Amino acid sequence: MPMRSRTRPRLVDIAAAAGVSLATASRSLAQPEIVSPETRARVRSAALRLGGPHALDAARGIPGNGIAAIVPTLDNPIFARALQAMQTVLTEAGHHLLVASSDYQPETELAVLRGLLARGVDGVILVGAQRSADAWEALEGAGVPVILTWCDDARFDAVVVDNHAAGRIAAEHLIGLGHRRLGVVCGALRHNDRQFARVEGVRSALAAHGLDLPDWRVIEEGFSLAGGRAGCAALLALAEPPTAIVCGIDQLAVGCLIEAQSRQINVPGEISVVGIDNLEMAAHVSPALTTVHVPTARIGEAAAGLMLARLRGDACERLIELPVELVVRHSSAAPGLREISPDRR
Repeated sequence: MPMRSRTRPRLVDIAAAAGVSLATASRSLAQPEIVSPETRARVRSAALRLGGPHALDAARGIPGNGIAAIVPTLDNPIFARALQAMQTVLTEAGHHLLVASSDYQPETELAVLRGLLARGVDGVILVGAQRSADAWEALEGAGVPVILTWCDDARFDAVVVDNHAAGRIAAEHLIGLGHRRLGVVCGALRHNDRQFARVEGVRSALAAHGLDLPDWRVIEEGFSLAGGRAGCAALLALAEPPTAIVCGIDQLAVGCLIEAQSRQINVPGEISVVGIDNLEMAAHVSPALTTVHVPTARIGEAAAGLMLARLRGDACERLIELPVELVVRHSSAAPGLREISPDRR
């Protein structure tokens, strides 16, 4: 009967068996000339004991059990772009990417996370820093590199953008044009720290000018064009509709444009619309969408690069912050001289 090949252990298993750090185990196998002979022999012995000769491949750049990326949804283009960038970087380095989604449900994320860790993945990349205590406990005990994206938690490495600043910049642009009554269309704020921070950024910009953002001018909808249309319709139905709308993501903003056009409401002549993310579609809709650029692809590239550095044991910064910036196009202007007539609201 042929012998069944042994499962190749993870680098973290080799490090634990040898009694050394993950970085030292990586260097011992990938760059043996830079560690002491005693340490090198101890790591090599642990690797052979755990998985045989092929176990030595784990830290030599040969694909292991894969890097896991868990995103809230696969429907949102921003995550698709980030995942593509991650995959490009990881594939070039000889690793493969395993992708799963949580559908914005903490229980689903925890179940997926536990399943991937049980599978023996070599590292985990996650979106956001808002999750259950059980999920944090699983991550802290995982024994593999963990990279957070979009938001930070001091316990782990992270590649972030300032979501609060993104919302603030969008609102400041509109306030600078003369708008005083803003509305917001965003995704569900529960379990989504990115959207929450963007809405709070809008609120803080208004507060700095003595203006407010009451809760009834914040409409939570699904991340879709239909959600944007529904959110826009809800704001237009108010007794005093806003003169400008800030959207939590570009998809919602484009939905607002569609809804306004369906009512023969001129954008930006009668209402301004600003998005956040700067998706490709933002430059091609009519009117072209004013938005806040979030470097989505760079987030993916940086997260993958940070993961590779941790797997190799290279020195690197724990936190990488990427800038956001306003992109002014044609969907924002000074407030119109006339209110939108009731028959079009």
